[in-house]
Amino acid sequence: MSKSTPAPKNNALPSSERPLVEDIRLLGRILGDVIREQEGDAAFALIEQIRQLSVTFRRHADPVADKALNKLLKSLSSDQTVSVVRAFTYFSHLANLAEDRHHIRRRAVHERAGSIRPGSIDMTLKRLSSGGITPQAISEMLAHSFVSPVLTAHPTEVQRKSILDAERAIAQLLTARDDILAQAAANPVAHDALSPRELSQNEAQLRARVLQLWHTRLLRFTKLTVADEVENALSYYESTFLREIPKLYASLEQALGPHPVHSFLRMGQWIGGDRDGNPNVNAQTLRHALSRQSDMALRHHLTEVHYLGSELSLSAMLVDFPPEMQALAQHSPDSNEHRKDEPYRRALIGVYARLAATLKNLSGGEAARHAVAPQNPYLGPDELLRDLRVIESSLITQQAQALVGQRLQPLIRAVEVFGFHLATVDLRQSSDQHEAVLAELLAVARITPHYAKLDEAAKRALLLGLLNDARPLRVMGHGYSAHALSEISIFEAARQSRALFGSEAIRHYIISHTETVSDLLEVMLLQKEVGLMQGTLDDHARCDLIVVPLFETIEDLRNAATIMREYYALPGVLAMVQRGGPDQYGEQDIMLGYSDSNKDGGIFTSNWELYQAEIALVAMFDGINQGADRPIRLRMFHGRGGTVGRGGGPSFEAILAQPPGTVRGQIRLTEQGEVIGSKYANPEIGRRNLETLVAATLEATLLHPTQPAAPAFLESAAELSLASMAAYRKLVYETPGFTEYFFDATPIREIAELNIGSRPASRKATQKIEDLRAIPWGFSWGQCRLTLPGWFGFGSAVEAFLNPPGATVKMTKQRLALLQQMQQQWPFFSSLLSNMDMVMAKSDLALASRYAELVDDKRLRKKIFGAIEQEWQRTAHALELITGDKERLTHNAALQRSIRHRFPYIDPLHHLQVELVRRHRAGQTDERLKRGIHISINGIAAGLRNTG
Repeated sequence: MSKSTPAPKNNALPSSERPLVEDIRLLGRILGDVIREQEGDAAFALIEQIRQLSVTFRRHADPVADKALNKLLKSLSSDQTVSVVRAFTYFSHLANLAEDRHHIRRRAVHERAGSIRPGSIDMTLKRLSSGGITPQAISEMLAHSFVSPVLTAHPTEVQRKSILDAERAIAQLLTARDDILAQAAANPVAHDALSPRELSQNEAQLRARVLQLWHTRLLRFTKLTVADEVENALSYYESTFLREIPKLYASLEQALGPHPVHSFLRMGQWIGGDRDGNPNVNAQTLRHALSRQSDMALRHHLTEVHYLGSELSLSAMLVDFPPEMQALAQHSPDSNEHRKDEPYRRALIGVYARLAATLKNLSGGEAARHAVAPQNPYLGPDELLRDLRVIESSLITQQAQALVGQRLQPLIRAVEVFGFHLATVDLRQSSDQHEAVLAELLAVARITPHYAKLDEAAKRALLLGLLNDARPLRVMGHGYSAHALSEISIFEAARQSRALFGSEAIRHYIISHTETVSDLLEVMLLQKEVGLMQGTLDDHARCDLIVVPLFETIEDLRNAATIMREYYALPGVLAMVQRGGPDQYGEQDIMLGYSDSNKDGGIFTSNWELYQAEIALVAMFDGINQGADRPIRLRMFHGRGGTVGRGGGPSFEAILAQPPGTVRGQIRLTEQGEVIGSKYANPEIGRRNLETLVAATLEATLLHPTQPAAPAFLESAAELSLASMAAYRKLVYETPGFTEYFFDATPIREIAELNIGSRPASRKATQKIEDLRAIPWGFSWGQCRLTLPGWFGFGSAVEAFLNPPGATVKMTKQRLALLQQMQQQWPFFSSLLSNMDMVMAKSDLALASRYAELVDDKRLRKKIFGAIEQEWQRTAHALELITGDKERLTHNAALQRSIRHRFPYIDPLHHLQVELVRRHRAGQTDERLKRGIHISINGIAAGLRNTG
């Protein structure tokens, strides 16, 4: 963190890495200077001593360094410990910013050299062209496509908005610094007096922002509320989505020429609508989320309309205006004499006034400017689009297309994509909660006293009868329970919100723990109860919200196709969905849960069961659509997390590895945890990540890269899955003391105490692995650097596969050759192995052994950590046998570089965290100590980047 900080010498580095190292050194030096100034030389010297000892421990597993580090850490006071933890945490954040900047820098270098990269729109369009796919075919495919990243909040989101804002400012200053250096290089002069001065000013600004960070509180004093989570999510729209998504569309429009580009890429949100396990989400939070989203969208439109008015100063005295444009100007309430010859300005002042009135109606907000009073609010975004297209058409008529592309066209696209609602909010609740509400309604109505005790056949028959009955269930004047009233009020708020903000505001109702057909019918009946379903199932019913099953566990995934087949076989269901309009239940989303299936059966089995479920679901829907006048569109919704164990990993490869026929232009996927920040905090990186989703969807749909796997591949995967699941469950669910080990050897208890998210870390007040949410489960393993959910069981599975009973040397070789062939030819298998390779590269057995020391029972510690260590070695060996790579990340130079530069500065945080957790569990309860633990969790999560 100073000029003396050891680092590879520049001449030993590849030239491509030098700017990255220079940025890291610069930011580290500035942080070091700030620490010296603010905390003193002794504090800085202590930080350097800890860093050097932890680096020695990492590189050489040096027992002397280990002993010295332990002794030093135990001698620190709480104040000293917090100061050191804060230093390494902030350095972790700053290193991320330098890495992001370098990623953009290298991308620009490749593009200037004419080298286009996989995952980019340019590369995908080139591949499509080579494959004989015309721009018209691409346009027609996009007209029926829907791609939607969905931002979610959950119990491990650790970034404060204040920190995000300061870091964005630093990122912008790094960009400006690159511009100064590039300008100096492009204009070499003997005595450049300007560049040193500009660089000095830039460094002074960086110093100010780093000082701001150092004195900005990393943690929240109080538990995060749903409203806080809404604001956190909105910051990404403000910085990235509202401006970068129109740019992405513009690049597609440019590539496809005269062929239109439908607004197929839209954003989704769970925040404010996801009630599963979160008692803090209710009708009020849903209304608040939608109101704040609307406020954000409308203020964006207002700002753009204002600037558009300043730019479109064309005078009727100099250019002719078509009648439609003249009429729009005439209808404006603007009567200012200075603008009477400026139709665009007059019209846009009228548009602004209408938008300002819309803002007041939908969110209660006041517009920033008022040339005329707000009036005549728009009834919906379509009315605004009509006005903007009149202006667009007029400019084109006047041969003034140059004035369309800069601001008007992006605004039109933003209105198409974001409307007045910004993003579609999903509703989600667990199936048992719906059952409880209906049991109460049915008991009060004297229809059945014990609905929950009915078998599945009886439930289906009863629910179908009620869906064919026009009468409501509720008894007027009865005092229903608070739970029932709260759940019903969500449905009522959804109906009212769709009327207020538009049908795109809420489209999906997700049912967690879908295990039976009745789980789906219950939600349809609750929709009918509040008017979200019109008519009866046997008489032209239409349902407003798409009923979305979420299949999560291994058993649920295996039953998914059967449940959906039986559901659509019920009288009236298929016909209702077929007649549904574009803003109703007229297509079928199915959500697949990566997290719980992994916690249930381990990484390989989870992915294999997901793969099989998707194939079965596609076959089932292809069957019911055969010969149908209006086939039902199937869309998979992937509940991916940040970690590989929760479905994380590169999105481009993941989409291309989907089973045949499962994309077809349709995909939704969740974005969670620190991944949201790493993907979307920087606007340019955000656009690149959105590009990869679009590029992968285009390729998966039009190039069909995934062919049906060979039967031998499928049989081998099934065999590997059985062995992998057995090894995983033997450790996690069948080893006595494993739960105790997990709660002792990871910071799960401390994570549960963090004021991180609005949702509890566990579904029930127990210490059972079954009840623990999959998110803190994976997060905890990441913190202790075992990353167990991302690889455990695979090594044992490969060992068993290569050495079945009675195996000969020849058979083992043949079986290994088959696995190698699978890795080379089957995207599902190669993508899964690549993700395991990545997550194992981020693991560290030496650091994990420090966490194992937190387990008091030495025999238990030795038994379980020994089993984990042996499986890690087996898995590493298996990956080497199959891929031929002796080192991790052989084919991922960017991540190799990232780990090389960042991890030596994360290691001290692990050592500090272990010491602080040990003190905390020994009974020390002072707030400084707790704060140190929480900051270390933040720093490690930021450094690992995909831990949520």
